[in-house]
Amino acid sequence: MNSAVLLLILSVYLAMLFVIAHWAEKKGNSKWTVNPYVYSLSLAVYCTAWTYYGSIGLAAESGLSYITIYLGPIIIIPSWIVILKKIIRISRVNKISSIADFISLRYGNSRFLGAIVTVICLTGILPYIALQLKAIAETFHVVTKTQTSHYIFDDTTTYVAIALALFASYYGTRYVDASEKRKGIVTAVAMESILKLVFFVIIGVYVTFFVFDGFDDIYQKASVLEHFKEKNTIGGLPQVINWFLLCVLSMFAIFLLPRQFQVSVIENNRENHVNKAIWLFPLYLLLFNIFVYPIAWGGNILFQKAQVNSDFYSLLIPQFFNNKTLTVLVFLGGFSAAISMIVVSSIGLSTMITNNVLIPYNLLGKLKSKEQTISSKTIVNSRKIGIFSLIIVAYLIYRFFGLDYSLVSIGLIAFVIIAQLAPAFFGALFWRRGSRLGAVYGILIGFVICIYTLLGPYAIGLTNSHSTFISEGLMGYHLLRPFQLFGLDYLQPVQHALFWSLLFNTVVYFAVSVSFKGNYRERNYAEMFIDINKYITNHENAFVWKGTAYTSDIEKVLIRFLGEERTKRAMNIFNLKYNVDKDQELADARLIKFSENLLTGHIGTASARILIASVVKEEKITLPEVLKILEESKENIIINKKLTETSNELKEITAQLQKANESLMEKDQQKDEFLDTVTHELRTPITAIRAASEILHDDDDIPEELRKQFLQNIISESDRLNRLIDKILDLEKFETGKQTIHPAKHNLVKTIENAVEPLQQLIRNKKITVHIESKDKVNAFYDEDRIVQVLTNLISNAIKFCPEKEGLITIQVVEKDNFIHTFVHDNGKGIEPNDFVSIFDKFYQSTNQNIKKPVGSGLGLAISKQIIDHHKGKIWVQPSTKGACIAFTLPKKAESNQ
Repeated sequence: MNSAVLLLILSVYLAMLFVIAHWAEKKGNSKWTVNPYVYSLSLAVYCTAWTYYGSIGLAAESGLSYITIYLGPIIIIPSWIVILKKIIRISRVNKISSIADFISLRYGNSRFLGAIVTVICLTGILPYIALQLKAIAETFHVVTKTQTSHYIFDDTTTYVAIALALFASYYGTRYVDASEKRKGIVTAVAMESILKLVFFVIIGVYVTFFVFDGFDDIYQKASVLEHFKEKNTIGGLPQVINWFLLCVLSMFAIFLLPRQFQVSVIENNRENHVNKAIWLFPLYLLLFNIFVYPIAWGGNILFQKAQVNSDFYSLLIPQFFNNKTLTVLVFLGGFSAAISMIVVSSIGLSTMITNNVLIPYNLLGKLKSKEQTISSKTIVNSRKIGIFSLIIVAYLIYRFFGLDYSLVSIGLIAFVIIAQLAPAFFGALFWRRGSRLGAVYGILIGFVICIYTLLGPYAIGLTNSHSTFISEGLMGYHLLRPFQLFGLDYLQPVQHALFWSLLFNTVVYFAVSVSFKGNYRERNYAEMFIDINKYITNHENAFVWKGTAYTSDIEKVLIRFLGEERTKRAMNIFNLKYNVDKDQELADARLIKFSENLLTGHIGTASARILIASVVKEEKITLPEVLKILEESKENIIINKKLTETSNELKEITAQLQKANESLMEKDQQKDEFLDTVTHELRTPITAIRAASEILHDDDDIPEELRKQFLQNIISESDRLNRLIDKILDLEKFETGKQTIHPAKHNLVKTIENAVEPLQQLIRNKKITVHIESKDKVNAFYDEDRIVQVLTNLISNAIKFCPEKEGLITIQVVEKDNFIHTFVHDNGKGIEPNDFVSIFDKFYQSTNQNIKKPVGSGLGLAISKQIIDHHKGKIWVQPSTKGACIAFTLPKKAESNQ
């Protein structure tokens, strides 16, 4: 492909990244930028050009061992639910902005330790960034079939590096507080993660199913190649140990690489996003590795006689078949993988350099001076320059120092260097006795061993015939050979260096920590780190400090970095949180900690401590005093927690009492309404009886036929009065628990027929059809007289509301689980949804009735509900498209508490 065309495609791609980042920054806390999927995909910055190209090269040359770099994270990621969440909480509470800040804060805001961590990260990551630029350059020349230019300004990678440096320095330093979230960068990285996975899967599918006839075909053809069997088996115990150490190495990397700490901890917006990441990120890694093996061995089959770089099989295979489109897509995927790592790593490293080297060792004097010579803008500009410089320096390393080793070799060396932080890092989370001296000496000695066993030999050159250092050891001592130190000769160079460096590192860390006690700050932060869940809500209370400090002096320092408005707002929050008088002159330990936290994101933990210390007079505190204060702090926290719990309980009890009071008032009102309704309902038949009786008493000349009619009315109204009184008494007995039922096994279908029989005359009068849908025999456990009463009420209601013509009542009996469901459905006007619950209240009559209101007491459904409840069943209105449907359930078997 023409170089100009490919450059144009790259320019458009980079412009798209700028647009996405700009859009994400403008959206702020939009659901499109702040969600668990964006967070999980941003973690895929782990998959660099090493993953995209180097894994294929490693699989082609060494077989299955490539999988260990991804197996380690997959194994350890479930622990994120505890460990990563703990790290996020600690970092959020203390405004931590880098892994150097995290480690130095735990060990007493140590400026020297922060600088050491920064140097370790620079040593490991700068060549790694150079490696990404090398991958971009080499793949560009593979795609365009051109040669590398000796002139910098003729090299395409020069302009790519400058563009990336500008992009990262602009969007990576939008905020002076380095702990703020960079939504633009994170969203762009998440988008790139999608693209690089999609493009890699596309080339995998192409090679597997279009170039070859599937996985089996590749395996069959590859199995006849030389050394196939040896490369694709784990082997004996030595090989298993090598595999295990590589898994351990990658487990550490997923926590300790600056870019991973940046995206997983610093850029985390919601702690619960981790819940999604613990399955989505491993799934991403698995998808990425499905096609590594087919591409690697497909390339070995196609290019077995050609001298080509196996790292670039994913580009060479589509190019071999003249598929330009696929070649460009694969190149863009690899480009995405490389620039994600470059951008995020440079941001993290720049923050560390500024906060842990530049400010504490160079600008701190100016910061402490009364003249405001250093401002927030100066710090931001220093970070911009730092990011730009790091990428340019990495480019120069690539250009002038060669990097002749494979992608995997340089990547693994970086992993081993970064792994030297592991004892101090994990000790910070789980071991109280870990001290600053232990961390410093452990890291330094581990790094020296790493240089001796790995960096030195690689720098000299593994095949350098003029050096006897590798073959014979230092000064000719065979036990000091760098690749077989102390006679350990079955480990590969990377695993060998990891084993010895971490062994010495860990032993020294523990030995020094238990031999020399740390100062009071170390023990103080140890407690706060390890017991973060106890102190997370009021961590300032757990900070130990003694001395004299004035609020006004601290405010002046804060104003210089935060501005007057933000400082005022922060102080108001502090005063409200701890109920402190805003005019209080003297500051206590809580304000010292609060102020240090506010400055930490701007200038780092160590510099924040030194700067606050410059305006206060601190007194030394002995370790016993620290422990005593911490115990008191714990007791205060426990007391506060208990008081909070008691307060919450009192609130709940108050709410319950209020609810009970409202319920009593409601019941009292219901009682009044009940008595009014009962009086009205009783008065109606009594009035009718009295009227008919008076007519018969006063008029002796009434015709016989009319006299019989009045007598019949008296009898009917007396019966109605009797039924109403029975219903009221029944309801009262059910509600007070005086009523008992006597359930037994009955055939429900037969009971329904018994209930329908007395109503046949009413059914015939209205020409209604009654249809029972059921088996002949359905047994349930109930009191038959009471269920007949329920059915009579329901069927009577259905008769009342059926239309004058073509009325239909359907009774359906269905067996479900341990209950029998009965549905009584009519084709009348139906029941309003608003009445579905209220219809079972006493004396309630639906507003959705015919023009002529049917006669009824409004007690039938209320009694039916009480009867069904006593049977441990349920009664409800079943939604229906036409007419009304009331359903109830009865148990199949006897209930033990009936």
